[in-house]
Amino acid sequence: MDPVDIIAKLRKDLSVYVIFTDEEAAYISQFLEIRNFEKKTQFVKIGEIETYLNYISKGMVRKFFLRGREQVITQIAKENDAIMSTIGKARPSTYILETIEPTVLVSIKKQKLKELFKDSHKVEHLGRMIATAMYLQKENWEYDRMRLNTRERFVQFIQNNPDLLQRVPQKYLASYLNIKPETFSRMKHLLKKRR
Repeated sequence: MDPVDIIAKLRKDLSVYVIFTDEEAAYISQFLEIRNFEKKTQFVKIGEIETYLNYISKGMVRKFFLRGREQVITQIAKENDAIMSTIGKARPSTYILETIEPTVLVSIKKQKLKELFKDSHKVEHLGRMIATAMYLQKENWEYDRMRLNTRERFVQFIQNNPDLLQRVPQKYLASYLNIKPETFSRMKHLLKKRR
């Protein structure tokens, strides 16, 4: 993808939150970096201090931590999602961010973002809107994990994210849903039989 097209797509995607003039968009784009990663690239590792906020223009990323040898996935982010290992003050990451597919990120250094917040009311508003959306998404996900049983969680997830069955390895989806891989496989098989 051409960098100009990537920035234009970002601007269009963010227009649900705030509309930037051409002049504002040109100013902000100076601070953005387009980063390309191959499949299965860990671009943030445990113990590293992540300096970026990332928007996924193309591809998919998983966020996970290690519990012994087990990888516990807490987020699967795809196009138009924001992802970072930690929110708030810079501190060593307890998570790993790894691409699931070849991925294009539009990234901004957290320090530059703070400067933009001071310079632009619109960027500050955008930041609050994105942070609120991320918080609500996480809150709803945690609520559903407690409220729904395993089967209900599986069915709801598949109904809301049918494309992920084709794009994400089954073991990752099982981890994300907090379901044993063999249970996930059985439920997927039953779902296919009913169709």
